[in-house]
Amino acid sequence: MHIDIDIDKDVCIGAGQCALAAPGVFTQDDDGYSVLLPGRENGVTDPMVREAARACPVGAITVRERNP
Repeated sequence: MHIDIDIDKDVCIGAGQCALAAPGVFTQDDDGYSVLLPGRENGVTDPMVREAARACPVGAITVRERNP
């Protein structure tokens, strides 16, 4: 299964829950806002990605399945 990950920068408040839940996929930029690690924009298979999206207190992360 392949997935696409989208972070709504207008909604993100920099809580960092995504980086705590899935540190192999998410990090925070210099201002503390969520960003994907390089190469993780799509095709990520880390099982914690969905947990990271659920952990976001403002729902800024969207995870969508796609066909390979």
